[in-house]
Amino acid sequence: MVPYSSPRRGRSLLRAVLAAAVLAAPAAVAVSSPSPAHAEDGPTVVLTAPDRVRTWEHDNTVWTDFGLRVRVTGAALELWSQRPDYESEVVLTQKLAGGDVTLPEGLTDRVGRLGDFIRLRFVPLNDDGTVDEDRTPFVRRIDGCLSAVARLSPDATFRSNYPRGCWYNPLAIGSVQGIPAGWTGSVVEEYSETGVKVRPGKYAVTAQIATPYADALGIAQADRRTRTTLVVRDSEEGECRGECRQQHGGDLSDPTTPLQPEASEPTGPGVGSLAGLPEGTPVPDLRSLPAFGIELNRKGTQLRFAANVWNNGTSDLVVDGFRREDEDVMDAYQYFLDDDGEVVDYEPVGEMEWDPDPTHQHWHFTDFATYRLLAEDKTTEVVSGKEAFCLANTDAVDLTAAGANWTVSYDDLGSVCGGLESQAIREVLAAGWGDTYAQFRAGQAFPIANVPDGVYYIQVLANPEQNLIEADTANNESLRRIRLMTNAKGERRVWVAPVGIVDESVGMFG
Repeated sequence: MVPYSSPRRGRSLLRAVLAAAVLAAPAAVAVSSPSPAHAEDGPTVVLTAPDRVRTWEHDNTVWTDFGLRVRVTGAALELWSQRPDYESEVVLTQKLAGGDVTLPEGLTDRVGRLGDFIRLRFVPLNDDGTVDEDRTPFVRRIDGCLSAVARLSPDATFRSNYPRGCWYNPLAIGSVQGIPAGWTGSVVEEYSETGVKVRPGKYAVTAQIATPYADALGIAQADRRTRTTLVVRDSEEGECRGECRQQHGGDLSDPTTPLQPEASEPTGPGVGSLAGLPEGTPVPDLRSLPAFGIELNRKGTQLRFAANVWNNGTSDLVVDGFRREDEDVMDAYQYFLDDDGEVVDYEPVGEMEWDPDPTHQHWHFTDFATYRLLAEDKTTEVVSGKEAFCLANTDAVDLTAAGANWTVSYDDLGSVCGGLESQAIREVLAAGWGDTYAQFRAGQAFPIANVPDGVYYIQVLANPEQNLIEADTANNESLRRIRLMTNAKGERRVWVAPVGIVDESVGMFG
């Protein structure tokens, strides 16, 4: 059989959207001096920018990374953000050869992004480059996202083993960001949902890594600041007429991670159960995040929500589909791989079906998860019709887990889940990653016109029929408590119980 290539960080070893959310801004933290460990074995980090950056606005907003890069030499710049549970603050850790260094509390409250990492000061200019005295300078703060871009030295590692980009979910547990030594990397996402409000014109921009971060990482004063000239064009006047913003994420396909299915459909009964696999075979472990992005439609007749099922196992979940002759149905098989990506065995796990709905139009693996609205006593009240999914890596939920796959490829749903003409496809949910279905997708709502006011639970249940073989089926359920209410005007309202201290109220899919 053809081996499945799943590149990983050396076994001593990512999103949203999508769609993903932004938590509340962190408080500033004063750090008197860098940790001695940074001076001894930490990286040298230098912030740079080109002389000039040109972009276009859309509704007085620009989506750009401002050409900001950091040069990293001496050692890798590697940061882990983790929360042990939803009641705890995010812990930010720098990984160094001499040992982990826990950075000061309060630097960020976001697993997956560095809150308020970059400070930008904009000074309006005239066309001739002089300062426009009639316009007031202003400051913007934006979140950070460390992502390797290119090698600076032929002696540096040939391929970055860190996640490319930042996939964000408000309920994520652990994230990894990094830039190898001898590489240059970006520090903000160019197509971030949190675009910067800037009117057309010319600006002198001073960019600076926020002092608390720069101090904690031991970045020299001269290396934490840079300057560029930003030219913002009116989208109605130039080549960016209409929709200026590119699709978030883009095509980050890694050629070492092919999505091609096996050459032919397997024969035979398959492995049968977890016990039938050779001892030590890596296996996936599906879990459900609590439902999020919960709201009512305008009429108050539909309860909308987003859901994420993720893989906390030691192996990617790999499902191949083979189309039946003259049918819009595929037979699905789960494959089990060793640490080298070679196929160990397989198991028939049901079917894939073509979903013609305009919000889908791709192949779905059936019985992957179910959604239910449960009454306060947790008996079934309303069952969603959603039970079939295209598996795709949309959110990095915990890249700090032992089996997490840091170097997954990104492909849009059209390439991962195939078109109507597809004869065979492969769908993969990588270890450490989750698949979010957002509110606008068909099936992501409960009809509640005839559901009385009261307390309910949104249940997300992974692998409901237990067709898939995984490490543990006891952790597949999540419940999110809500209350349906009707006000004095007869308008339906929904109250959603918080998940610990997580603030998911701002930029849910940003």
